[in-house]
Amino acid sequence: MKKEAKKVAIVGTGMVGMSYAYAMLNQNGCDEMVLIDINKERTIGEAMDLNHGLAFAPSAMKIYAGEYSDCSDADIVVICAGVAQKPGESRLDLLNRNVAVFKTIVEPIVAVGFHGIFLVATNPVDIMTYVTRKLSGFPAKRVIGSGTTLDTARLRFLIGDYFDVNPRNVHAYVIGEHGDSEFVPWSQALISTKPVVDVVKQNRNFSMNELLKIQEEVRTSAQVIIEAKKATYYGIGMALTRITKAIFQDENSILTVSSMLVGEFGEQDVTIGVPAIVNRDGIKDILELNLNEDEIAKFKNSCETLREFYGQLNL
Repeated sequence: MKKEAKKVAIVGTGMVGMSYAYAMLNQNGCDEMVLIDINKERTIGEAMDLNHGLAFAPSAMKIYAGEYSDCSDADIVVICAGVAQKPGESRLDLLNRNVAVFKTIVEPIVAVGFHGIFLVATNPVDIMTYVTRKLSGFPAKRVIGSGTTLDTARLRFLIGDYFDVNPRNVHAYVIGEHGDSEFVPWSQALISTKPVVDVVKQNRNFSMNELLKIQEEVRTSAQVIIEAKKATYYGIGMALTRITKAIFQDENSILTVSSMLVGEFGEQDVTIGVPAIVNRDGIKDILELNLNEDEIAKFKNSCETLREFYGQLNL
């Protein structure tokens, strides 16, 4: 990755894409940001709106509406574009419509000489990250999905609130599919260096039943938000910004992103949310957790849930 100006291209200027752009502007996430969308008039308006706030931003940033050709020298292309599910439409039909959309995005971007990192936000994010990997032919480490990054942040907030500790001192993960089969490996959850299950055993004020309720709240929180306001976008916009900064700052931070497994957890050729070390090259390594038997079964189920769609995708 270039060490000079940090450039991000955002494909899709809907609520997710623009929440990400707004978070990037306010957190000084890059030096140059290009907005790309099939609705070119919208991208011009969005770029103008962001530029008018530059005087209040923490630093200067070049922001403009552009084309796929502007991705040629980008460090990161963030894909937020996709189609909405129609009433009565199956998940597979929705997926294949999104595959068709991604073909019009990924292939032209690769064709102009893009050699950076793809960061995917479009849902179902694990499958669309897999699709991006197949369409681009990029090494697995340079195709990342937002995965369960936001779910993990929600989990740590709720655990911190339950135990009355700062969420920064909670070390716990949501892994698996970003969807119904995701789960929390409680055997690996820590408060500072102490296992959560031990904290529960030693204090009658806490219970595993309450922790399981927290897990369910995390899993269903997106639907609660969607029912209330029709869509979720602020949280994922900030999660994407966190991943972007981990890349640009070469942090070697551990984030639960959608990653292609090549033997980790005993799984092959599946893209799923797992703890991964993220730096300027993308995914440096995957952190294999020491799961118990029940957790291994849940993870395998999550992998199979994703795999059942792979053979039916129109790639």
